[in-house]
Amino acid sequence: MKALILLRALVDEESGQDLIEYALIAAIVALGAIAAMGSLSNQIANEFNTIGNSL
Repeated sequence: MKALILLRALVDEESGQDLIEYALIAAIVALGAIAAMGSLSNQIANEFNTIGNSL
């Protein structure tokens, strides 16, 4: 009986929910930035190589 009451209290508790949501959003933004940086770094390296070969 007490375990059931404790389980219901844990399910109804929402105090840490906002923090978890912000952490998930930050993780998604970070993964997107990492994916974009991989492509961007190759383009930058190609431009520097082109400029270096021109000189």
